[in-house]
Amino acid sequence: FVTSSHKILIINEASLEVLNLKENKNLIKRKSIEVNTTSKIKKNIIQSNLKTSFKPISISEITTLILGTAPGDKSLELEEYYGHSRNRFWKIISTLTENDLPISYDAKKVLLQKTKIGVWDVAHKVIRKGSLDNAIKNEEPNDLDNFIKKHKNLKTIGFNGQKAEKLFDKYFNKKDNLTYISLPSSSPANTKFDFDKICKEWKKIFQ
Repeated sequence: FVTSSHKILIINEASLEVLNLKENKNLIKRKSIEVNTTSKIKKNIIQSNLKTSFKPISISEITTLILGTAPGDKSLELEEYYGHSRNRFWKIISTLTENDLPISYDAKKVLLQKTKIGVWDVAHKVIRKGSLDNAIKNEEPNDLDNFIKKHKNLKTIGFNGQKAEKLFDKYFNKKDNLTYISLPSSSPANTKFDFDKICKEWKKIFQ
């Protein structure tokens, strides 16, 4: 025998189960959205921190190759090697080769070609937040072995900073017929060397 109060209780319990089921579904849906959102954020962060190097600046007759790590954010923005206004690379090269400091990027490339200097980076791709070398992760190297093989007149390879040399040593073997020179970084982050001191070190690539 089922009374009206029993029927109401049964209906209320059924309704409560339906409500609980809906709440669970909504909770699962919210958690799924949160997971997907977090994954998208992480993916966007990784993509925004993925940095790709430029093509090398070189001619077939280069005798010196300067290797960096990977372009910094300002260089990527300008699409120029050593694009940061406080990076001393172009001033160093123009000073040591006794040329005027070039203003335009085209003039900078002409200076390199005239002095038979090539420029490239060890890494083709890196994950890096910002522009500091110590933030580089998951790097992929450029095909430097093939580049060196093609440039028969190449005599000297200079590493623009310790990280560039460490990355090179990680992926490549140094060849007996080439001279390798460790250079202090031209980056504005390198405050240990004033201009005269850094030029004294970089002068070694021309000796």
